[in-house]
Amino acid sequence: MCRFVIYKGTSPVQLSHLLTRPCHSIINQAFDSRLRIDRRRPMNGDGFGVGWYDAVYDEELGSQPCIFTSITPAWNNINLTRLAEKIKSPLVFGHVRATTAGSLSLDNCHPFVHGKLMFMHNGGIADFHLIKRELQRGLPDVAFNTVQGNTDSEWAFALFLSKLEDPDARSFTPNILRQAMLETISHLNTLAEKAGITEPSLMNFCVTDGESVVVTRYISSRTEEAASLWFSSGTTFSEYAEGGHYKMTKADKRENIIMIASEPLTFERADWMEIKTNTMVIITPKMNLLQIPIIDQFYVRPSDPGASARATEFAQEKGLLNPRTNDKSSAPRWQPVGAHCC
Repeated sequence: MCRFVIYKGTSPVQLSHLLTRPCHSIINQAFDSRLRIDRRRPMNGDGFGVGWYDAVYDEELGSQPCIFTSITPAWNNINLTRLAEKIKSPLVFGHVRATTAGSLSLDNCHPFVHGKLMFMHNGGIADFHLIKRELQRGLPDVAFNTVQGNTDSEWAFALFLSKLEDPDARSFTPNILRQAMLETISHLNTLAEKAGITEPSLMNFCVTDGESVVVTRYISSRTEEAASLWFSSGTTFSEYAEGGHYKMTKADKRENIIMIASEPLTFERADWMEIKTNTMVIITPKMNLLQIPIIDQFYVRPSDPGASARATEFAQEKGLLNPRTNDKSSAPRWQPVGAHCC
C-alpha cells in the first residue's frame, strides 16, 4: 500500500525539511516503513507525487496547486531532491506508492488534481471492479472526464467531485469539503452493499483546496482497525541533531504547524498522536484542528461493548498497520532517540 503526509503551516516550509532531510521522512518511508509490514510489497517504490501551493498568490499563475510526479522510486529521484531544496510552501501533500490497483504510470500517481483541489488516498476500495461501472454511471461529465488513470483512488476523487455543487469554484468552505467527503464515503458503502461486497474498504482520504484540509481515517467495518494515521502540531518543526533527527516544538498554545501522516516523521514519542478509527480531521484556514467521528453504520460508540477492541488483523494483512499500535498508547513505540535510522 502507500504512505502519505500533509503539511499545513502559517509560514512556508522548505520541502526538503518535510520530504528528504528527516531520517524518517516520507521518502525514507518508501523503503523503511516502521508501521507498515507487508511481505507482498515490502517497499513503496512504485512512484511518488508531491503537490504544493504557492505561498503568495500570483494572478498570472493562478491558484491551482503545483504537482510533481514520477514512476521512479522516490529515494532514487535526483530531481525530487533538487526541487525540495529550492521550493517552499505553506501547504504540501506528499505520497509514495506501492501498487495494488492500477498500472504503474504517471496518471496513477497521487495526488490527483482538479482546479484548486488536491486529493490522496491510502488504502483500497474492496472489490472495486464490482462497483466501478455503477459508480461511473452516476458521475456528471465534469467529474467523469477528470479521471486519467485506472485506480480506485482516482475514481473515488471523481465521486468526491460529483458531490460538490461546483467543482471548479474558486473557494470551498471546510463544511462544504466535509459534507462532500461524508457523502463520498456513504456512496461507496451503498454501492458495496448493493453489490454484496463483504470485505471492508480502507478509505484514508485527504483533500484540500489550498486553505482547508479534510482527512479521514476510515474502514467500512465495526470490528477492524483502519489504516494507520497520526497527527502532530506545534510552533516549529526543525532538526535538533545531526543525521536528520527532527522534532516538533510547542512554544505556546498557537498552532503554527499541523502535520498528518500515515506514519510519524520523527522518532520523538511526544510529537505524535494517533487519530482514532472512523474519524474525520479538519484543518481550517485559521489553523484550527477538529476531530469529528464519522457516524454511520460502521461507527462504534465509546460506550458500546467492545468499543476499544477493534481487531488489527485486516489492516496488518494489507500492510497498513503494525502490531505495535495494538497497545492504544498515545504515541508510537519508536526506537530510542539518537539510534541509527537511515
